This record gives sequence, structure tokens and C-alpha cells, in this order.
Amino acid sequence: METWKKNLREIEPYTPGDQPNKAGMIKINTNENPYPPAPGVLKAIKEFEPDKLRLYPNPESLPIVEALADFYGRKKEEVFVGVGSDDVLAIAYMALFNSDKPILFPDITYSFYDVWAKLFRVPYRQIPLDENFRIKKEDYYAENGGILLANPNAPTSISESLENIEDIIKNNRDSIVIIDEAYVDFGGNSVLPLIDRYDNLLVVQTFSKARSMAGMRVGYAIGNPVLIRAMNDVKYSFNSYTMNLPALTFAVEAVRDKTYFEDTIQKIIRTRSWVMDDLKKLGFSFPDSKANFLFVTHKCCPAKELYEAMKRENIFVRYFNKERINNYLRVSIGTDEEMKKVVVFLEEYLKENNYI
Repeated sequence: METWKKNLREIEPYTPGDQPNKAGMIKINTNENPYPPAPGVLKAIKEFEPDKLRLYPNPESLPIVEALADFYGRKKEEVFVGVGSDDVLAIAYMALFNSDKPILFPDITYSFYDVWAKLFRVPYRQIPLDENFRIKKEDYYAENGGILLANPNAPTSISESLENIEDIIKNNRDSIVIIDEAYVDFGGNSVLPLIDRYDNLLVVQTFSKARSMAGMRVGYAIGNPVLIRAMNDVKYSFNSYTMNLPALTFAVEAVRDKTYFEDTIQKIIRTRSWVMDDLKKLGFSFPDSKANFLFVTHKCCPAKELYEAMKRENIFVRYFNKERINNYLRVSIGTDEEMKKVVVFLEEYLKENNYI
């Protein structure tokens, strides 16, 4: 082996869901919003002046920082913005998790968490969820260098109660607790009201799900100014202009249109409700979802078989070949039209193969 090869960093990267591009496909594998962004966003895109691209964007991302501060009734010093919530969380790892003690997060959760821990050389310990995929709050009383919880959790779709999450924060006042609320708008319990009570709490959210802007990559965190300042210091240490000008411009319009935001969420929740009813009739079971996806398993048909059968019909869902969840599929909620086609296919396939 050449000497220089010995110095290469080797790490197993995060694997995102497939991004197929096939005519007539139903793509419900990456929890994207099936509806377009707010009308104000589309208007801003049409009116955007390309000549502005020759200029650097605001290095502090002030347009969107101020819009979010106003939306949530916070101070701008309490808001951090990054290139998607993945970027926000990565910076949080670098800025906030610097103890020799392990950070704690569940064994079944967003699979980027352990990748970041390995990448940034942060010690970590994965805490098993119980048999119902729920967090056992007492497991997080152990000594630690920080805690990271997705709530609602992915891929399970389960939202823990505000009381349980606060109990974990209350029993870890010497650690920073990050709550990843990527899916909270679809029925979860946000801990944002707890920020004034707990200076060790950071809440992370995204524009990728409820605001229909996954392709624009906008994420943010809200917490006390000391945490936000530490994260900004890290951000400015390697890239002073992380947020591009179009993202800053269009994201502001997405925040301003609260009515469209809430209406879109309700459409997805209504679709989720009838899909859950129909899937139960076909023999599926799943946790009570508080996200824009379902985490389903069938009483007879193996998940991998069903995943492959759906893929052949250009219906793309997410299959995880991992211990404890390898007989589950994560199914994002699409439009009513898309989900009706999915239910029809599932019913036909299960009947044809004598699973129902």
C-alpha cells in the first residue's frame, strides 16, 4: 500500500433513499411533501433577478433568521440557520458535543446520527427502544456527553409526550439535549415552549417536510443565544456563506404564508388518516403516526418481498435491512390520488399471493 493511502479517512457514509426518475412513478420513499411550496415561493422564483447571483449572500442569513424569529416569537440571537437540518445537526455535533463521555440516542432512529458521531469522533451509545419502539426515559438518566432525540422519531413515526421529553431534559441539566423535530408539524409535540426554562435545550427543524422545500436545503435550530453563538462560530470557521441567495429569498416567503403551511399539513394528515384505515383492513399494523409517513408491517407478507413487488410497479417505498426493523416498510404520505393507487396495488398483490 502506498504511504499516502494509510492517511485516508475511511468511514461508512449515510445512505439516503433512492431518487428514481421514472415516468408515472409513485415516489413515497423519502418523506418529501407531495404538494408544491407556498404560492409566495413560486412567485419569488419567477421574479428572482439572476444578476443578483454575482453577489455574496448575507453571511448571517439574516433574512430567514429574522423571519423565523418573528414566526416563533423569538429573538434573532436564538435562531441558527443551515443548509438543511442535516447541516444544522452536523454543526451542532462539532460545536456542542465535545465531552469525553458518550452522547446518547436510540438504536432505531435517523441513521445519520451514528455516522456523524464517527465522522467527528464523538463517543456515542445507542439506547434500545422498547418492544413497542418507545423511548424509556429512565435509560437517559445515565451519565453522558449529550442527548439527541428525534421526536417524532424516524423511521417509527412515534411522537413521545412533552412530559417524557421534559423529564429527560430535566434530568440532564449538565448535558446539551437536542430534539430533532423534522416531522413535528404533522402531529407531534414540540418542545419549543421549553426553551425559556432549559438553557441546555436545542430544537432543530427543517423546511424539507411541512414546507415542501427539500430541494432548497434549509434547516434551522432554536435555542438560547450561547448555544447559537457557539454554532455560528463553528459555521463561520469553515464557510462564511453557507446559505445561498435563492434559498434565503425563497425560504422567507415560505415562512410568511402561514395559512398555506397549515392547510398543506392538514391535507397530509387527512390522507394519512384514511390510508391508515385502509391498510388496517388489508392486514397491516403500524404505530400511531405523528409524521408524514407510516411505518408498516404485514401479518403475513414479508416486507422485503412487498418492497420489491412495489418497486417493480414503480412504487418506491423505503426498506431498512436492519435488525429489529427488517420486516417493516416506511411509506411516505403522497397525494390522495397516489395513495389510492398504492392501496389498490397492495390489495391486488396480497390477494393474488394468498396473503389475505
